[in-house]
Amino acid sequence: MGRLVPAVTRSLDILELFLEGEGTLSAPEVTRKLQLPRTTVHELLTTLAARSYLVQLPDQPGRYRLGVRTYQLGSRYAEQLDLAAEGQQVAREVAETCDETVHVAILEDTDVIYIAKVDSTHAVRMVSAAGRRLPAHCTSVGKMLLASLPEDQLESRLRGREFTAMTPASITDPTELLAALAGIRERGVAVEHQESNPDVSCVAAPVRDRSGRVVAALSISVPMIRWSEEREGELAGLAAKGAADLSVRLGHRGA
Repeated sequence: MGRLVPAVTRSLDILELFLEGEGTLSAPEVTRKLQLPRTTVHELLTTLAARSYLVQLPDQPGRYRLGVRTYQLGSRYAEQLDLAAEGQQVAREVAETCDETVHVAILEDTDVIYIAKVDSTHAVRMVSAAGRRLPAHCTSVGKMLLASLPEDQLESRLRGREFTAMTPASITDPTELLAALAGIRERGVAVEHQESNPDVSCVAAPVRDRSGRVVAALSISVPMIRWSEEREGELAGLAAKGAADLSVRLGHRGA
């Protein structure tokens, strides 16, 4: 393994200070926060500004903000992101932790489409496939995604729809569905008991992109023979963590 270059490390430390919510920074502030020699800080700031990673404020010459080069790099990173590929990797990590089937899905109109899936190793497990389409109102991922829509978009998508049941537990009444979505919005996770498969329960959490918009949901599906209230709590936390990890991969910085 190669040696870390101190000057590069310090330069990155300076840039990462702006991730902490600081819109602008002065040389004395950088010196204090990073405990670096004043001369070193001035040299690094000058270099970063010369390469357009930082810009001095015109009306405050001693203060810096991020420069256009950081935006260009971030945009390039975003262009290369593949939600399905990133989702598959995170789904694999979550599945390795809980040994249950994990999905990542997106919303298309009032259906969900699974774009990533990792199976449980148990003999008894949920059977599905990436690319499968299901009614959103019958699945935890779908209800999570519907609950994340702005109110006007949700109303537009649901207006005049007939909600077909996949099992006796499926929600088919619009008023009941809206009440369920409100609860999901409040809790931040969605739980579905035997609504899409009579032998399976699922829990899902939202995946956000760098703008904070919900672009997908990650779910964990468990056969009823392995489901319990205690297990539900554990899996809800694990789904939330997996969704947050995937969100970070997509550039989301969190709350």
